[in-house]
Parts: sequence; C-alpha cells; structure tokens
Amino acid sequence: MKKQDIFRVYQDCILNTYTRVPKIFVKGKGMNLFDIDGKKYLDFFPGWGVANVGHCHPKVMSAIRDQVSKLIHIPNNFYHIQQAKLAKELIYHTFPGKVFFCNSGTEANEAAIKFARVYGAGKRFEIITFENSFHGRTLGSLAATGQKRYQDGFAPLPTGFKTIKFNSLPVLERGVTENTVAIMLELVQGEGGINVADRSYIYKIREICNKKNILMIVDEVQTGMGRTGKMFAFQNYDIKPDIITLAKALGGGLPIGAMIVKKDIADTFKPGMHASTFGGGLVICKAALGVFRGIQKDKMLKNAQKMSNYIFDRLDAMKEKYKIIKTVRGIGLMIGIELSVEGKGIAEECLKRGLIINCTHNTVLRLMPALNVTKKQIDKALHILGKALLKFSQK
Repeated sequence: MKKQDIFRVYQDCILNTYTRVPKIFVKGKGMNLFDIDGKKYLDFFPGWGVANVGHCHPKVMSAIRDQVSKLIHIPNNFYHIQQAKLAKELIYHTFPGKVFFCNSGTEANEAAIKFARVYGAGKRFEIITFENSFHGRTLGSLAATGQKRYQDGFAPLPTGFKTIKFNSLPVLERGVTENTVAIMLELVQGEGGINVADRSYIYKIREICNKKNILMIVDEVQTGMGRTGKMFAFQNYDIKPDIITLAKALGGGLPIGAMIVKKDIADTFKPGMHASTFGGGLVICKAALGVFRGIQKDKMLKNAQKMSNYIFDRLDAMKEKYKIIKTVRGIGLMIGIELSVEGKGIAEECLKRGLIINCTHNTVLRLMPALNVTKKQIDKALHILGKALLKFSQK
C-alpha cells in the first residue's frame, strides 16, 4: 500500500481515538526507527515506554520465533512451562508473592482494584489515589486516575475512589478513613508530568498501611523493568508494596500485564473470582523472559544508572542555556523537562529533525530512551533538542 492509501484506510475504517502523527514506520532496531520513505529516527520515547530494551531486541525475537514454532495458545486451566518460568522470574526480582497475568496495564490495575475490594470483605472499599495519576482507560482504572480530562464524557464512573494531592503528608493523613482499604500510586507519575514521590512520603504511606491494615498498591506499569535504574521503582525507596502492577516493557513489544501480590494475602482471590483468556500466553511469556535475559546479559540496569547521570548533567547545563526550561526532573531514564512555554511545537520540531520525544501536560517534554542507550545517542538527541529549544526561545 502507498502512503496515501494507508492514510485513507485509517480515515475510513479505524476509529478516530488517537491524535495521529502522519508517519508510517516499517522497521525498528535498537534505538532507531525507519519510516516508509527510509528516513531514520532516533527514538527517545520508544513505544510509550514499551521498548525498554530497544526495538526488536535479539533475545526477544529469538524467544518469539522459538515458541511460535511449537505452540501459540492454550487456556489458563492448563499449565505451561513459560508462564511458570516467568512467574518465578518476577518473584525473584520483586518479593515473595504470587502473580496474576493479563494483557495490559489497565487490566493489571483492574485486577488490583478487584483484589482490594475482595480484601475489604464488603466492609472497606475506598481506594485512595492521587492528583495527576494515570492508571488506565477501562472504567475502574479510569475512576482511579487523578486527571479529569481523561474522565470527561464517561460518567457515571465506578465509585469508591478518593483522589488527593500528591506528596502532601497532611492531606494524606486526613484522607485515610475507616473505609480505606488501599492506597494506589505511581512512584513516578509518568502521564502526570514526571512527578517523583518524596522518599519521606512513601515511608509514611507504608507506615500508615502497616498500622491500619491497608494495601499499598504501586503502579509500576511505566516505571517497571529497569526504567528508573532499578528493575522496579519501589526498590529505589527501600520499601515493599503489598501489590505491584506492571505491563508496557515487560513483553518487549508484545502485550502483557501482571499483578504481583505478596504471599501472605495472595489467597484472597479464589478460583473463578478473576480471569483473562489470553493472560500469560506462551508466546508472550517467552518474549518477557527474553526481556529479562536482555536486561541481564547486556547489563542494562548498570548502563541506565550511568547514562542517567550523564543525561541529567547535560540537561542541567542546557537549563542554564535555554531559559524556557524551568525544571528537569525524574529518576533513571524517566525524564521530564518542564518548560515555560507549550512543548507540543518543540516535540514536533524534534520529529522533523529525526528525534522522537513526547510532550505531556502541555509543558513537559518526556524523554524515556531505551536502557541500553549510549552517550553518542544522548549527545545526538540533545543536539537536536537544543536546536528545537533555540527556535522556540526566539519566538
């Protein structure tokens, strides 16, 4: 199909639920994407945080090819090796617990919401979430999301959620009541503008949850799988949640989600209470194991920590040069650049010059390069970004 034919099919046959960028990508490798015209792009926002190991990592591709040639799907009332191996790997990297597999981040969060309701045994039901959070698009996860713009048009949403100010201890303490069964949060709010939770704040949440038998649910959908320099973001805070949810980078490009529940409460869910037809399928579990192998073999966590220091140093220097940069914040390779002007035009200018980044909350540029990014790639990306910032600084 030619480009205009593809655009026409999208217009005629596909629901208009995205603000689409008129680019057609046909190939990806590592940090690079190639469009239908053969133009090369440096991808510093790979798959909205899906490609933490880069596009088409060899360990992921070989795992997929191997499994597809043997067996693609069996229902979850049977056992299979790849799901067992992946569950064991996840528990090894998190905490003693049990895993529920699904297909996406919003499904993982829905599972956590349902789990909390059952845990409350009909007596406690309220889940505290936070302003500027993002937990997904299905109705339960949407109700948990602390951004009205995503909720507009979908009323009435499920009840039982209380949204409070992020990083405010007094508001947190006032918010917890006898009805509170869980506190659900992102340690770094991605879609909310790369807002990092204070260490003292997280300690206080853990303390409250311990004292009042409240579940601490950490949404690791975007922060998990090495994004913050640790395998999971909670490991930066020296605490252990009761539940974590993850998705995005876990599958290396294929759709998978997971909820991990600590072992001493895991049996709250009984057979038949929750399920997923495709959750934890053979091919996707094998791909996820390939992601873990790639991270470990290529020493990506160590590289992410090293490159994080480098890119933040570079960005701090750029902040002094370009006065439209207000703040630079984040953890690991999850980076937000807050501007004094709208960022959409800057992101578009970067795209024209061959760099893919993201703009969220109107004024925050998001950079989330793959964990195996190099200094050379960072230098190239920031050179392009600098050109775009200069252009908009002069307006």
